[in-house]
Amino acid sequence: MPAPVQLAFHVRDLGETRDFLVGHLGATETARYASCVVVDLFGHRLSAHVGPPAPTEWTGRIGTLPVPVPHFTLSLSVPDWTTLAGRLEEYQTDFIIAPSVVDRGTPQEQWVMFFRDPSGNVIGLCAMTAAA
Repeated sequence: MPAPVQLAFHVRDLGETRDFLVGHLGATETARYASCVVVDLFGHRLSAHVGPPAPTEWTGRIGTLPVPVPHFTLSLSVPDWTTLAGRLEEYQTDFIIAPSVVDRGTPQEQWVMFFRDPSGNVIGLCAMTAAA
């Protein structure tokens, strides 16, 4: 597993964001302030701050797959990724990129999914296979 990251990003509404991160993604709230909520998601620390989210454009690529930028992607184990993909499908998440495997059978093989939080921020979740 890669080392955990800390990521700070802007959101429109803290309550809505907290409900999404904790309720849909299964994060654990670790701190709450007047203008910020902090959660732990699979060992990664996410700090959501009130402010204007960044606009996105379809300017990135993973292999041949177009992806929106900016986005942040958290690396998970395959079992955690699979569990979270199932959870998000149960919540009928509107995926930008549905859970799928990219570059299957190559050293770059990875399991990916992309979706937006309630503020429109693009979140990616990936898992690298043993082949990577």
